[in-house]
Amino acid sequence: MPQTLLETPIGPIAIHWNGETLTGVDLDPPVASAGAGSGPETMPSAIRQQLTAYFEQASAGFDLPVVLVGTEFQQRVWAELRRIPAGETRTYGEIARGLGSAARAVGQACRANPCPIVVPCHRVVAVNGLGGFSGDTSGRKLEVKRWLLSHEARKPRPCSRQASESDPLREDPRGLFPDAV
Repeated sequence: MPQTLLETPIGPIAIHWNGETLTGVDLDPPVASAGAGSGPETMPSAIRQQLTAYFEQASAGFDLPVVLVGTEFQQRVWAELRRIPAGETRTYGEIARGLGSAARAVGQACRANPCPIVVPCHRVVAVNGLGGFSGDTSGRKLEVKRWLLSHEARKPRPCSRQASESDPLREDPRGLFPDAV
């Protein structure tokens, strides 16, 4: 299956697709894949354009064909995640109650999400804090979750050269995302 790395404000992410359909987003791609795709294919323009637009302005949203391989329950959770608007959050418990399930099961489905960002599991939080993100409860991935939530809470930024030079979203030289700490 083809893949390529996309440079983003949260660092490089690996994008996987089949034809014009998104099949995976890897927030922590292996170092060995840095700069390398798996073959001569290029990422479909709709996938590249929509991901780029999201990182420029979170309200851009996604309207991509996506294949999500998972159990029937995971499919139900992922469908609920796609209904959460940018800039809003839901708790694991709220989603669980709507599905007649348990918060822990929702968390496990979020962890198994093959397309984070596009299927916005980062918008699901614990009742008393952020919860986890992509299987992490601390570290880089939780910083990414904080950054994504902060990014989605922002007002649209002007598109000018001056704005991009003073962009508060650039990565901190220490490797931390300024808005995530």
